[in-house]
Amino acid sequence: MIKILVVEDEEKLNKSVCRFLRDNGYDPVPCLKADEALDVMSEQMIDMIISDVMMPGMDGFEFADAVRKLDEKIPILFMTALDDISSKKKGFRIGIDDYMVKPIEFDELLMRVQALLRRANILSERKLTIGNVVLDSDELAAYVDGEQVPMTVREFHVLHKLLSYPKKTFTRIALMDEFWGYDSESDPRTVDVYITKLRSKFKTCDAFEIVTVHGLGYKAIVHE
Repeated sequence: MIKILVVEDEEKLNKSVCRFLRDNGYDPVPCLKADEALDVMSEQMIDMIISDVMMPGMDGFEFADAVRKLDEKIPILFMTALDDISSKKKGFRIGIDDYMVKPIEFDELLMRVQALLRRANILSERKLTIGNVVLDSDELAAYVDGEQVPMTVREFHVLHKLLSYPKKTFTRIALMDEFWGYDSESDPRTVDVYITKLRSKFKTCDAFEIVTVHGLGYKAIVHE
C-alpha cells in the first residue's frame, strides 16, 4: 500500500485528510510537525508527501528543502492557505511538485495525488526485486524464482523494510514501533522470533541474508 506522509499542524484537518486517503486505498502517516515528519522518513519508507506551509517551528519551505536534500524524487504536494504568487514560486523553486490552496476539495486532492504518483511511476513500481527474490507490495507476497513463499503480512512488511534499505541497521524498537505499534504489549524480542522465521523461509535463497547487529538489531545484506 502506498504510504503518504501528511504534515499538517491543524489536527482536525490532518485527521480528515488521512481518513480520506485511507478510504481511497492509501496508507496515510500523520505528523503535526515538520521535524517529526523528518524523523518518520528516517524510519519508514514514504512514497509521497502532503505538507502544510505555515507550521510552528520548521515551516513547509524549510521542510521541503530538507526533504529534497535527502530525496530528489519523492513527490511533494503543498496544501496551504498561502495564495500569493511569491509563495508558490518559492515552493516550486525549492522543488515541490504541486500546490493546492486551502480550503481544499477532497476530490481534487485525490486527482492530484494520483497524477503525482503516476508521474513519479510509483504506481507501477510496487515490486521490489533483489536477485531472484520479488516482493510484490500489492499482493503482499514474496516469490523466489517465481515460487511464492508462504508468509504473514507482518513478516512481509518486516522483510520489505530490511530489503528496501540494505546495510541499514534497524533496531528492534524501531521495527516494533513501526510494525506492532507504540501501544503493543508485545516484547521487542518478538522481532527476534520474526527474523528467525524469515531466515528459515529464505534459507535456500542466496540473494540476501539478514544479519544480526549485536546490541542493536538487524540489517539486510544483498549479494550481488
